[in-house]
Amino acid sequence: MNVRSPGRRILVLCGVLLVAGQFAPLVAEHLLGWWREFGPEWCVVPPGRAPDGDASFVCVQVFRRPSIPLVATLVVVLALLLAAAYPAMGWCLRPVRDLARGMENVGPQNLGHRLHPGSGRDELAELGRAIDEMMDRIAVGYEAQRRFAADASHELRTPLAVQRTLIEVGMAGSLTADQLSLLTTQLLKTNERNERLIEGLLVLSESDRGLVVRAPQRLDRIVATVLDAHRPRAAEAGVAITSTLRPRVVLGEQVLLERLITNLVQNALKYNRTDGTIDVRVGEDPALVVSNTGDDVPPEEVPALFEPFRRRSGTRIDHSGGAGLGLAIARSITRAHEGTIVASSTGHDGLRVQVSFPAVSSKGATA
Repeated sequence: MNVRSPGRRILVLCGVLLVAGQFAPLVAEHLLGWWREFGPEWCVVPPGRAPDGDASFVCVQVFRRPSIPLVATLVVVLALLLAAAYPAMGWCLRPVRDLARGMENVGPQNLGHRLHPGSGRDELAELGRAIDEMMDRIAVGYEAQRRFAADASHELRTPLAVQRTLIEVGMAGSLTADQLSLLTTQLLKTNERNERLIEGLLVLSESDRGLVVRAPQRLDRIVATVLDAHRPRAAEAGVAITSTLRPRVVLGEQVLLERLITNLVQNALKYNRTDGTIDVRVGEDPALVVSNTGDDVPPEEVPALFEPFRRRSGTRIDHSGGAGLGLAIARSITRAHEGTIVASSTGHDGLRVQVSFPAVSSKGATA
């Protein structure tokens, strides 16, 4: 038997207390007998006679109820038994305290620490395995945050360095009108890229915190609005947009849902080809499907598309740049709405993104 199991230790303690409790009346009787034989005589009453008027209240009650001394002695014995059990409880919980001491010094510098409790089935082994699994998840999340911070720093450092270089060039000497125009144009583009990056980081942070307010939203109407806004841009790029929009209600925030759909449509437009297509469908399950033509995406590279600052190196028809946060934000917004988003390669031409949301009644949906 595993004596380090707190449950088994408590079971042993309970067994000892139960056995000791059976002998408590016998011990009380012996103690009372020894008291009467060797203890002080504080209430002496001749046999067959009642206490006189000078007898104390306690003496009178003991005479009337002879069981009082035995009950009082039994209570004292049980109290002593419980007092002796208190340090024994420390012995029962010692394995848990040892486990806690092993986790006291765990921090960002040693997230690789594991308890390795083995394959036992007792509660201590199950707790150790649960802690190890929790540490695995924490380590993955911490590493993702560290990588995200490093990537964000790199993304911000590059345009800031470009801006500084352009400013230094402008301050180095007099520039012609054409040179000044080119310089200001480059500064403006770099500034716009920084704005997109910062805006993307803010949206990503907001969606990661979850939704503050939820309300029924007509997903099909939101999609129609977003598509209408992108049709002129798609026409300029030679991309046709087709849609099949059935009524679908989603419980969430309209602004975030608009951002989700916008990111998916912009991604489908950016990585497309001339004379290509974007097909958008809204239905019950999946709630939203966005498919586009374009370069084939190897299946093993599809999951990485949802990581922050991960960009495809395929051919683009939109060279406006980007922060590499579009699909990462889409995933975060979908999770905030308790949904799931997956992407799959068509195998020959483009990408298919599928979004699913929990079902909700259409009653009360906003326009």
